[in-house]
Amino acid sequence: MIKMRKGALTIFESALYKTTSTVIQTADAVLIVDPCWLPGEVEEIRRYADEAAEGGRRKYVLFTHSDFDHIIGYGAFPDAEVIASAALAGKSDEAKAAIIEQILAFDDDYYLERNYKISYPDVTHAIAHDGQQLTLGASGSLRLTFYLSPGHNDDGLFTVVEPLGLLVAGDYWSDIEFPYIYHSSTLYESAVAKLDTMLDAHEIVRLIPGHGASTTDKAEMKRRQTADVAYISAMRAGVRANDQQAIDALIEGCRFPRNMRKFHRANQTLFERELNEELGTGPAEEV
Repeated sequence: MIKMRKGALTIFESALYKTTSTVIQTADAVLIVDPCWLPGEVEEIRRYADEAAEGGRRKYVLFTHSDFDHIIGYGAFPDAEVIASAALAGKSDEAKAAIIEQILAFDDDYYLERNYKISYPDVTHAIAHDGQQLTLGASGSLRLTFYLSPGHNDDGLFTVVEPLGLLVAGDYWSDIEFPYIYHSSTLYESAVAKLDTMLDAHEIVRLIPGHGASTTDKAEMKRRQTADVAYISAMRAGVRANDQQAIDALIEGCRFPRNMRKFHRANQTLFERELNEELGTGPAEEV
């Protein structure tokens, strides 16, 4: 699974959706980000993190957001402190149960068995506002600065890891996916714009998305930001004009088109709903 290993940083990539999991180790702390997907993959990450934690290093698990594929490995790390947004921590019991049901349904679909209990994360450190910081390890060897990122879903979190200069992005700025928007296109735009804030406030040397390849090239970071904004703008214009041909053209040439069309169609439905809400109209009634 190891996609890249460089100094304190190790990036793992799942066979599913090119989903990334990250382990960062220092002299007194081990930070594990979004351990996922398949049982054997979670076990590989767990073993790696346990070895990294030998000698008394404290373990922390950071969840970038609550999509089921990103929290699916939570139960494999019962001895770790958990970091996530306050919105993730504060979800209703009904919402938590729905996410757990997604995990159980996924495992049932593929006859998967895990050696840990499936449960929703119990958050130790809940992040409530932009600029909030947390130091990890007895010596403060890692300093995390957080920025809320609702839009993709309602509880996303960007994390800048210093002194390493890492930006852990969750499901934003992928080189392989256009924006997958489950919650709000306007909030997604606001989240994407925060890249500029973080680049100005921190010495970012690597951006790590939730799916696809990381990058150390600031021009590439900006290219991804520009592409995401352009997609949202073009989708909004296409929906307003009821121009299905223009909407369909937005993902021409994308990789894995059979699957990505589903996400693109779901985006269109969300944009149509947002437009109806803006205009004060609802969906057409069935006759």
